[in-house]
Amino acid sequence: MRAFFEIEGGFPVSGEIKISGAKNAVLPALAATLLSPGVYRFTNAPRVSDLCTMLELLSHLGAKWWEEGQTLLVDTSGVTEFEAPYDLVRLMRASVLVLGPLVARFGKARVALPGGCPIGKRPVDLHLRGLERLGARIEISHGYILAFAEKGLSGTEIVLDIPSVTATENLMMAAALAKGRTEIRNAAREPEVVFLGEMLLEMGARIEGLGTERIVIYGRDDLSPPPSEVRIIPDRIETGTYLVLPGLTGGELVLSDTDVSFLEAPLEKLREAGLEIETESHRIFVRVSRRICPLKVVTAPYPGFPTDLQAQIMVLMTRAKGVSLITENLFENRFQHVFELRRMGAEIEVDGRTAVVKGPVRLQGAEVEASDLRASACLVLAALAAEGVSRVYGLEHLDRGYERMAEKLSSVGARIRRGRDEAEELGRSCWSGASRKAF
Repeated sequence: MRAFFEIEGGFPVSGEIKISGAKNAVLPALAATLLSPGVYRFTNAPRVSDLCTMLELLSHLGAKWWEEGQTLLVDTSGVTEFEAPYDLVRLMRASVLVLGPLVARFGKARVALPGGCPIGKRPVDLHLRGLERLGARIEISHGYILAFAEKGLSGTEIVLDIPSVTATENLMMAAALAKGRTEIRNAAREPEVVFLGEMLLEMGARIEGLGTERIVIYGRDDLSPPPSEVRIIPDRIETGTYLVLPGLTGGELVLSDTDVSFLEAPLEKLREAGLEIETESHRIFVRVSRRICPLKVVTAPYPGFPTDLQAQIMVLMTRAKGVSLITENLFENRFQHVFELRRMGAEIEVDGRTAVVKGPVRLQGAEVEASDLRASACLVLAALAAEGVSRVYGLEHLDRGYERMAEKLSSVGARIRRGRDEAEELGRSCWSGASRKAF
């Protein structure tokens, strides 16, 4: 039986939603545990299926993991394996993040070409060319990346064609154990990259320029686990997703345990759209008291408007009076949610990289299918705004990045329930089995 959300739309929201830790921060942090043997302690880790996949991958490599209260512990003392198999890597593109740490620590790695959200080519070429610049020998054979550095990696200068987040992270981790100085130019500036760099600093790495386009890493012979707990930063994309909601349903929300400093571009656009937003350092108050205004939105690397909020703001623009233009500059083929929104009554045309949204329209409840992680969130928002009952399928995508979404939405007045399915139970047992994996 397939997983689905059944949603009755048209009800205003009111209350507080606590933001979870960032999926895109915890995954590279877990990959970084492969750089040095020992026990690592993480707090605020989100219970999402991508985390489960990464933990299973670490277990395959020889690590152990368990929970103590709300703390996730990972012990990499027993890691001796250097192969990341296809049956795990195919589930999540971020699995490629183990490549840099493995080849840096063991001098070799065998990692299946990654899977994950089908929203464009997302080539790993940037990762591979960067590792080659560091001295690794790279081969592609039978669907696997083979990396060799028998004499270790050596510092160098790397210029990324685009400021790729995962390529910056992978190369930063590899360079932390390379001989000499590495400079990454056109590096990603996202908060998740800065977070990983700060964790590496706690492990003994020498890094300069975090949060800028030029990161310099001075390699060390060895690293060690951070002396204290590593708290995962708040999820800025989850925050942005829920920020949109009052503009669709009416009402008001308080979003807590977030970080306002990560959200300057989305907050600016939402205010321009007509949402009333007040901020504290870790809380955001949002309500709507006037008609939604049309926008021109162009996605860009951080600190620009994030591509991961493009689908969500598109739903909001169906409420705006006039024509909105949303241009996707980072990934091709990331307008697949448009077809499902049309089924709900949205008037959207796609012209190359730009979606033209005409509004306002009354969305109608329908059965819809999510094609990727952020499209699934977009369709949930649309269903909450629509007249009547909707069913949103494809929750395997949503589960990868949103923790307890139905529970959080229900707590603020949304009428949403999850249909029972085997996949949901498997996801829960993966996490609850942590203590058994540790012994």
